[in-house]
Amino acid sequence: MSIVLLIVLGVVAVIILAIIAMYNGLIKLKNRVDEAWSDIDVQLKRRYDLIPNLVETVKGYAAHEKETLEKVVQARNAAMQAQSGGDAKKQAEAENALSATLKSIFALSESYPDLKANQNFLELQRELTDTEDKIQAARRFYNGNVRDFNTKLQVFPTNIMAGTLGFKAREFFEIAEVKERENIEVKF
Repeated sequence: MSIVLLIVLGVVAVIILAIIAMYNGLIKLKNRVDEAWSDIDVQLKRRYDLIPNLVETVKGYAAHEKETLEKVVQARNAAMQAQSGGDAKKQAEAENALSATLKSIFALSESYPDLKANQNFLELQRELTDTEDKIQAARRFYNGNVRDFNTKLQVFPTNIMAGTLGFKAREFFEIAEVKERENIEVKF
């Protein structure tokens, strides 16, 4: 064998190994993004399961606040429907709306001292607060993985191979409403 043939075979082998490494890296990051999305789904399911219990507890104390309670239930149902749609942007919007309505139900507790002291309400509030914290952590984890995946898709030479193999950038789970970004006003 001539030395030129060995060099050509060596270059081809290096190119093949580089392509395999890029592909495996993309698959690894894609799977991490999918896992992170699944973590969000698990926490959202937990929140969806807690909300009916919270609404029933509040109903006993604040029966005439029916409109607020109905908004919470509607927001929960809309978020569950958005979850099954698979569109990250629509799901983020529905989840942000649900978070806003949950804030209104906790604001009700200030108007009803008996509700505020009720053990069931306090435990549900604690559980929902814990779940909201876990959802935020899952969103940050998801967004970090999306960032890594999208960066990998955009850097050379992976961008050439990723486009050829049909890999597409993922959307971040973002706050859609301006109200969510504003500070909460506290008055004494």
